Amino acid sequence: MGSDCNGSSASESFVKTPTIKFTKLFINGEFVDSISGKTFETIDPRTGEVIARIAEGDKEDVDLAVKAARAAFDNGPWPRFPGAERGRIMMKFADLIDQHVEELAILDTVDGGRLFNFGKAVDIPQVAENLRYYAGAADKIHGDVLKMSRELQAYTLLEPIGVLGHIIPWNFPSTLFFAKVSPSLAAGCTMVIKPAEQTPLSALYYAHLAKLAGVPDGVLNVITGFGQTAGAAISYHMDIDKVSFTGSTEVGRLVMEAAAKSNLKQVSLELGGKSPLVIFDDADINMAADLALLGVLYNKGEICVASSRVFVQEGIYDELVKKLEEKAKAWVVGDPFDPNVRQGPQVDKQQYNKILTYIDHGKNEGATLLTGGKPLGNKGYYIAPTIFTDVKDDMLIAKDEIFGPVMALMKFKTIEEAIQRANNTRYGLAAGIITKDLNVANTVSRSIRAGVIWINCYFAFDRDCPYGGYKMSGFGRDFGLEALHKYLHTKSVVTPIYNSPWL
Repeated sequence: MGSDCNGSSASESFVKTPTIKFTKLFINGEFVDSISGKTFETIDPRTGEVIARIAEGDKEDVDLAVKAARAAFDNGPWPRFPGAERGRIMMKFADLIDQHVEELAILDTVDGGRLFNFGKAVDIPQVAENLRYYAGAADKIHGDVLKMSRELQAYTLLEPIGVLGHIIPWNFPSTLFFAKVSPSLAAGCTMVIKPAEQTPLSALYYAHLAKLAGVPDGVLNVITGFGQTAGAAISYHMDIDKVSFTGSTEVGRLVMEAAAKSNLKQVSLELGGKSPLVIFDDADINMAADLALLGVLYNKGEICVASSRVFVQEGIYDELVKKLEEKAKAWVVGDPFDPNVRQGPQVDKQQYNKILTYIDHGKNEGATLLTGGKPLGNKGYYIAPTIFTDVKDDMLIAKDEIFGPVMALMKFKTIEEAIQRANNTRYGLAAGIITKDLNVANTVSRSIRAGVIWINCYFAFDRDCPYGGYKMSGFGRDFGLEALHKYLHTKSVVTPIYNSPWL
């Protein structure tokens, strides 16, 4: 079945959906109802049907969670453990994730439309490896001895920042949960985590596994709820020391404003993108088409580094357009539990409608619809892979982050033009370059203002490689040892020295 049909229906799904075990807030080591008693529905994007009702946390619940995290930081064992002991518990946490891979992958599929086979083979095993990576760093947090210019002795200590607020998006619920939680745990911090209201299920399951692994009560708290209530309460809270947010630039601005208006807490933001993929005349056409499609269709385009602006040098433009059309039409959209499917449903109705509106903008502004541009099936939130040609840089589909399976294809002549147009965006999260010429690759990679540049590859993420943005794509880095240092303060300790034979 190709992209013009809807794959298998959810009712004939390949995997039986498990009983949902955890639907309450997780505060101080216990699952509890929200103080208000309110709940909200979490929806299966394959069908639009309700999966479960989840406790709706609000400001009062955030206060309780922060109180628990503060007590665990100020008086509890976690920051005071030797790093090796934190690492041992984190390793156990990772082992427990490995034991529940299938169930966790199912939760992210039914809640967010992630491809099940990919979740089971890649997403969930990689979050366990992410925990192990930072577990290995937990006992290697060292300051420096400083060579002072006068009779002083000094050294630096790297100390955990304190109580953290983590606000997680819905597009990669497990991966981004641990992008924040793993280095925070290694650093010795305690935290309050708000998963996206669209995808709360796996976060609550991870809270349960953290408890089983021996993470002390109060260290990891999960408040499910909405951004404008629970998320705002975290951002404004006077007793949270740092907030880390991944999501849209618009909401990132609100988080930063709240931090400034409250206690001037530190902020790290990983925000939107409109990433360019620049394909030069010497590129392998087949590889370039595969990378360009992957870059915008992976995870149904719901990825902040999606290569949604594809610039193709004029010498291969026509040939590449034909190849992209052929491959897009063979792209299989349908039930994410079907192993043959490459693209599942958009996360919810709101996102689905937003993408369709942008497709209408593209048509109305004069871009040519090469393929797709329509919904698929009669239930669920499926959209056909969509490619526009004849796109101008000032069109909405070339400027705005669509967060869906929509490619804007554009032609360029010279390397200078490619660099200028690639940089002609308010974002700066990622970019891709496809060329066999090392000099071109070097020049362009150093000229594009973005946090991650991929040469002859795309989505080449690794737990050891820092990831984050320039410009309105935010600041601060996830992954790598930079993420660990993001959750540490540097303290300088200075004493005078007398009659020393050397300085």
